[in-house]
Amino acid sequence: ELRRLVLALWQTALIRNERPHIEDEVMAGLQYYEATLLEVIPPLNAQIDERLGCGGRAVVRPGSWIGGDRDGNPYVTGEVVRFATDRAAELLHGHYAEQLRLLERELSMSARIVEVDSGIAALADSLTDTEVEGSPAREDVPFRQAVRVVRRRLAARARATGSSLPRSVLLSAGRLIGLDDDPPYAGPEEMAADLETIDAGLSAVGSDLLRAPRLRDLRWALNSFGFHLQSLDMRQNSESHEDLLTELFALAGVSEDYAALDEDARVELLLGELSHDRPLLGVRAELSEFADKEMGVLRAAAEAVAGLGPDVVPHYIVSMCGSVSDLLEPAVLLKEVGLFSGSPDEPRSTVRLIPLLETIDDLAGGARMLDAALALPQFRALVRSQEDVLEIMLGYSDSNKDGGYLAANWSLYEAELALVDAAARAGVHLRFFHGRGGAVGRGGGNSYDAILAQPPGAVQGALRITEQGEIISAKYSEPVRARRNLEALVAATLEVSLLDVEGLGDDAEQAYAVMAALARLGREAYAELVHEDPGFIEYFTTSTPLSEIGELNIGSRPTSRKQTSTVDDLRAIPWVLSWSQSRVMLPGWFGVGSALKRWIDDGGSATDGHANAGDGDSTAAGGTNAEERLATLRRLYRDWPFLRTTLSNMAQVMAKADMGLAARYAELVPDAEVGRRIHGVISDEFDLTREMLLAVTGQETLLDDNPALARSVRNRFPYLEPLNVLQVELLRRYRAGDRDPDVRTGIQLTMNGLATALRNSG
Repeated sequence: ELRRLVLALWQTALIRNERPHIEDEVMAGLQYYEATLLEVIPPLNAQIDERLGCGGRAVVRPGSWIGGDRDGNPYVTGEVVRFATDRAAELLHGHYAEQLRLLERELSMSARIVEVDSGIAALADSLTDTEVEGSPAREDVPFRQAVRVVRRRLAARARATGSSLPRSVLLSAGRLIGLDDDPPYAGPEEMAADLETIDAGLSAVGSDLLRAPRLRDLRWALNSFGFHLQSLDMRQNSESHEDLLTELFALAGVSEDYAALDEDARVELLLGELSHDRPLLGVRAELSEFADKEMGVLRAAAEAVAGLGPDVVPHYIVSMCGSVSDLLEPAVLLKEVGLFSGSPDEPRSTVRLIPLLETIDDLAGGARMLDAALALPQFRALVRSQEDVLEIMLGYSDSNKDGGYLAANWSLYEAELALVDAAARAGVHLRFFHGRGGAVGRGGGNSYDAILAQPPGAVQGALRITEQGEIISAKYSEPVRARRNLEALVAATLEVSLLDVEGLGDDAEQAYAVMAALARLGREAYAELVHEDPGFIEYFTTSTPLSEIGELNIGSRPTSRKQTSTVDDLRAIPWVLSWSQSRVMLPGWFGVGSALKRWIDDGGSATDGHANAGDGDSTAAGGTNAEERLATLRRLYRDWPFLRTTLSNMAQVMAKADMGLAARYAELVPDAEVGRRIHGVISDEFDLTREMLLAVTGQETLLDDNPALARSVRNRFPYLEPLNVLQVELLRRYRAGDRDPDVRTGIQLTMNGLATALRNSG
């Protein structure tokens, strides 16, 4: 069997001939439900409820933004939203239909042996069934008849909604299940009530053993997935919202040039529009191609909510959200398609507005923005109508590109502390949504440890977290592994909600001051290379396979948000993937060594122009000499999960870097002097970072605390060096004009192999 599988894999293409469409990505995401999640999530939620008493509420709920995230992706349209929501619902309905078919076979109890209660009898007789009439054999099995009623009403729903479910799931004994006039389920709560009747009926006749696992898991599947399977997150950037509303307001005669208004005027105008339900657009309004496409996406989302319920599109994420007007703008757009009800006193929406704080500056200003938004009576009333729960999304990628590894991690921690305080002042319940990627430079690393490293109050019984890229396959392609990973997320959420996992006590302020100083120093070292060195852009774009990544066909999204040569507009995945391919891994460590060295030597007191609040006396906080400051860092590493996790993740990344191989990539830079100089800066910083890391942790090697990874690296990495050497040579030929298809294919194959082995591509 192994030989057969290896042969099949050997003869299977590892790379695509063309870039996938978003529809392909939607289907790729849905395959994990068929492989594991439909099987794993319902019994997990059942066990959590049994152990903890959650009142029948599903604790683990899945979502996706494949097909709803149009931030920088021109291929997301209304048709794509319909495709994503319809395919998810159809997959789920097929699962329900199959489980009901099997359940009907299992519940064969005879009315001659068990005395069924009135609930089962009423359900079994609720629909006219030509199969049962005149068939004593069918009339003798009331539980089967009851399940058949559920099957018929579910099939009627599939027919009523125009579902393209496979014919096999709608058939029974060679014909369509049920009659054309069967009443379809209007919502999952109706089906849940019928399943509860069957469950209670089994208990009443002493058949508790038959309630699990199939009926129990089916009920919990309905509880966990509804009729929609997964929530689809909508996302767009604030600049696009501004452009769209500028056009709509001008058409409606509300404002000639919304984009030219200052912040106060924008907020006043937006609140005015949100105080009523009058639409901006008439039926004959002629929109630009851009506006028509944007409104088409929102209309499709509204259609999905109408057909599948509010849980199918419960979130609207605002990328690059830096002001109150940025947060309010999508509310006006949601009102236009009926997903927001305007009122000065009681605004209503089933869609939460979620600001995404991405850059270091946005993270620093997040609490001020939240204070200002919650001070607005209309916005506060909206949050109150949504169970007083306010969600904030934290971006790990742009903050890392902006300020480097250390500054990004501390900015996120500091922002969470400030946001928690702001929410407490307003009396709202805060829920964070962590937009982590697979790579450490994008917030990756062990999820359990990452949750335990959150600041006090940041996890109040709930959180949302993304799993992306190759991490999904690694964690959720096999049921036992999927269950273990989901259990780890639940366990960590419980622990950090109930326990003092930070463990700093009265030393918290001192620790924060030390970390703020280190973050400032790390940001300065990072900026000196990435933002200030005139040769850096040339080095990055030519020493790494950045341009070739755009031809790899790994996803539908462009590599940049817009046509530009700046790092700021580059998407996170190509930024991280480029550095991992060249074995530099720069986003996961650069600047940390300089920060640690300078702080230990002099407390970082030489430069304080960019100091954050509270870090002015960092030298005194850490000690009066280098020995005392090193001892302070060692103590914080031992006692503080945040610092321990931050440095441990960094060590993992550095163990995968190779400055010798990186030197080969540096030879690809057209200006040889620039290549040698910048590689020297990177290599020196790498050596310093490793030296300082070992000094702080007390370890002898980078992976002393992770022997499993050390063993894996030792076994895998001898196979990677030839791939890197081949890639450098093939890049050299390709850039010299060699368009032999084998050269291009070879580059893509080496990229695929390295990304798979390094497990740090994005």
